[in-house]
Order: sequence, then structure tokens, then C-alpha cells
Amino acid sequence: MKLINELRFGTAGIPNSTPRPSTVNGIQRVKELGLNAMEVEFVRGIRLSEEKALEVRKVAKELDVVLTAHAPYYINLLSPDETKVKASIERIYQTARIAWIFDGWSITFHSGYYGKLKPGEAIKIVKVHIGNIVKRLKDEGIEIWVRPETTGGLAEFGSLEELLEVTYELEMVLPCVDFAHIYARSRGSVNTYEAFRNIMCKLEKTFGKLIINNMHIHMSGMSYGKRGEIKHLNLRESAFNYKDVLKVLKEFNVKGVVISESPNLEEDAILMLNYYKNL
Repeated sequence: MKLINELRFGTAGIPNSTPRPSTVNGIQRVKELGLNAMEVEFVRGIRLSEEKALEVRKVAKELDVVLTAHAPYYINLLSPDETKVKASIERIYQTARIAWIFDGWSITFHSGYYGKLKPGEAIKIVKVHIGNIVKRLKDEGIEIWVRPETTGGLAEFGSLEELLEVTYELEMVLPCVDFAHIYARSRGSVNTYEAFRNIMCKLEKTFGKLIINNMHIHMSGMSYGKRGEIKHLNLRESAFNYKDVLKVLKEFNVKGVVISESPNLEEDAILMLNYYKNL
């Protein structure tokens, strides 16, 4: 499996300042900005041909930009409607397949909503579905990290503890850690150096150095209410303590990718990169 030997910073999708927005132009703009990662956003559907994926692969390799991918938002592995579950599984699989073609390092997705299920029941269901997706990928020779994301809403499956249970012992699977989502899900209580350090300790205890050397991270400003996440904000508009997250990542010598999901995308990616470099 592909590993990264440093902590890279990039944008969730094509930077806002990209002239003539396209995936290839976005990668070029990322490089111009001094960043070195980009998440290809399939959130509204997978609209990248195999031919274009090969072009994306070539440009990203030439410019040394690591690519990740975010699967469509229309995923619910916990739906009572079997048709929706099958469609969700296919969307995760197709995201991984196309990302593999453009030499993506990792894909991430939101697993779904509890509905009437208890958390323990949801964990078992999600684990089975992800396990089956990975088996299909491996059978086809596709090796890419598959990562369910920590989610910010209380109705959504995806607390850190749930994802530790789902991903532990599944090959090719680790959590995507969205620290802003964890902050929102906790309704602001997880927002200190010690709280963020505790997250890293839990991850290391579960996965060892594998995850410390191989993290897919999301960060942004965030507002929250009684039910958790409300919306993404720019870092300086939010009380989310991103600086202490970066300090903890530095302490643990984390390697991998930090993706900015703030509305201003590249501005916060550069803000985090510069702060991290000066620690």
C-alpha cells in the first residue's frame, strides 16, 4: 500500500483561484500555491472518464501532488431501502476504481444515517459492507486506502469510536479523521490540546504506527448546534482550535494529508501549512 513520508496540505477540490476550473488545472494551481495535495471531489457524482483520469495521473505525478478522493454525498450504507444500499456500495466502489486509475492515495466517504438502528447494529452493518467493497477491489487488483470519515451530525453514523470498531482488522481500511467534525459532534467540548492528543492516542493504540504514518485528515472552521454540525466556516471565523490540532500532529510526527474543507479552500490550506511549518 502507498505511504507518504511527510505531512502534506491541500484543498478539498479545485482551488477557488483556479483559472478555467478543471481537475488538471486545479492540480497545477495547487502546485503554484505551494501546496502539495488535492482531494478530487465526486460529492455530486463521479464525472471523470478513465481517459481524463489518466491525464490527471500524469500531471499529478509530474508536479508531485498527492491526490485523494471524496465519494458522493448520496451514500447511506444503513438505509432500510436495499436499492439505496446497493447504489451506495457502487458509488464507493466506483470512487475507488477511478481514484486508483489516477493514482489516488486514499478515498473517503460518509457512511450514512442511523435511522432506527442502534449504534451497535449500525457498526456491524457498515463493517460488513466496507469489508465486501474491499474484497471486490482486491479481487480486481485495486489497492487504495478506503476510509469512512468521522462525521459531525449526531444523526450520522461516524463517531471516532464507531469508526475504530469498523476499521480495526479490515485490510486497506482506516478512518479519515475530520477534526472539525469531531469538534462539532462534541458540540465544542473536544477543542483542546489534550482532547486532540487523546484522539491521536486512541488511534495509535488501535492501529499502531500504521495510522500515525498514514493519516487522511480533514480540517475547516465549523459551526454547530444541539444536533452537531451546522456548516463549514473559514478557520478564522470559527472557535475550532485548529492550531492545537496542528501542534498535536507535529508532536506525533504524523505523515499523510491534511485537506482544507473551509469555504476559502486554499487560503486555509496555506494558513495551516505555514503555521505547521513554523512550529
